[in-house]
Amino acid sequence: MQDWIDVTVAIRDGMVHWPDNPPIVVERVQDIARGDSANVTKLSLGVHTGTHVDAPVHFDSRAPGVDEIPLAALCGPARVIAIEHPHEVTIAELTAANVLAGERILLRTRNSPSAWQQSKFVEDAVHLTLEAARWLAARKVQTIGIDYLSVGGYAANNGEDVHHALLDAGVWIIEGLDLTHAPEGPCELMCLPLKIAGADGAPARAFVKPKGAHG
Repeated sequence: MQDWIDVTVAIRDGMVHWPDNPPIVVERVQDIARGDSANVTKLSLGVHTGTHVDAPVHFDSRAPGVDEIPLAALCGPARVIAIEHPHEVTIAELTAANVLAGERILLRTRNSPSAWQQSKFVEDAVHLTLEAARWLAARKVQTIGIDYLSVGGYAANNGEDVHHALLDAGVWIIEGLDLTHAPEGPCELMCLPLKIAGADGAPARAFVKPKGAHG
């Protein structure tokens, strides 16, 4: 019997991050082992760390922040699509998957789990081509999720254009998923970002339950 599958990347001290984003620091500032009355941890990180949600204001200062994202965009029926191309998500594979308007789509690529097992940032992680992003926007997909730190490519240098293609069309973005154990096919999605007023993004906890699972 299959239940909810956690597709969140754990936040760890010194974990990999987008090159120009803040480093992640997880520090125990009070420690029972040192004689303190309680354990207290200090957390320092950028909002686009690990598993996170992008808000429209990320690339448009006049657009809504993460606290204005409707939960219906991040919770409900979804579908995991396995991407076979080793470098990018293309229109050809999306067409073959018969992506429909209003769908919440999670793209499982070779990034899961290989990219997350690397100690250094993976510059050639699988990402959307600009054409694929525009194709998804034209079909009015509700939400797109991918299994590394950006829907756009670092080496391909198309991140800004891919984000604009999706966010400007009202497509919500979840990045930094680990879909290693998420089977291809329909599922239920639950993704809850931190409610940070006006922020351009927020770390999130995300789960999927494959269709037909109980619990």
